[in-house]
Amino acid sequence: MNNLSSMQVFAVWVLPVLFAITVHEVAHGWVAKQYGDRTAEMLGRLTLNPLKHIDPIGTILVPGVLLLMGGFVFGWAKPVPINPRNLRSPKRDMAIVAVAGPIANLLMALFWALIIRIGTLFVGGQEMIGLPLIYMGSAGISINIFLMMLNLLPIPPLDGGRVLAGFLPGPLAYKLNRLEPYGFMILIALIYFGGLSLLLGPPVYWLQKIMFTFAGI
Repeated sequence: MNNLSSMQVFAVWVLPVLFAITVHEVAHGWVAKQYGDRTAEMLGRLTLNPLKHIDPIGTILVPGVLLLMGGFVFGWAKPVPINPRNLRSPKRDMAIVAVAGPIANLLMALFWALIIRIGTLFVGGQEMIGLPLIYMGSAGISINIFLMMLNLLPIPPLDGGRVLAGFLPGPLAYKLNRLEPYGFMILIALIYFGGLSLLLGPPVYWLQKIMFTFAGI
């Protein structure tokens, strides 16, 4: 995408980022509903309308700044509200609800790989259709794989922290959950000191490589 202008890069990334974040959150709410908690549904959050999920900082400002800086792109939406007390088995079901978000990102990465395959059918005669699909599909794979792996980090309130808490004995799960107020600071520290790249770089690279191979490029 190095040959694209700033506006073209923005146009390529905007839909993949919006839907990566939106579908991730809807997946949490939808799975929670299946296990007894209808909080997200009652608040109108089980919708793919991005306007219902946009967080001004996490969905617009942070991804936009990172995109202009040319680094990795990530963001977040307003968390879908989940009431664990409504779940049939709160500890187990919260882990299942949490892992639904990363699984949704994996499925979206596969969807964007198919978009790339469709785009390649137009290359060689209709580049005005094919190239935007390929660029957008590439962005979709990148953002969804990165968000999936980021959210699987075992740091509350990330999904990985909730999944880990679901497997730990009660006292250890309690101690892990007490880290939640500091989770964002831990993440910022990992980014600042380069730890995030060390942790996520290899798995993100290999998963993206697998997806791009599946896409045929």
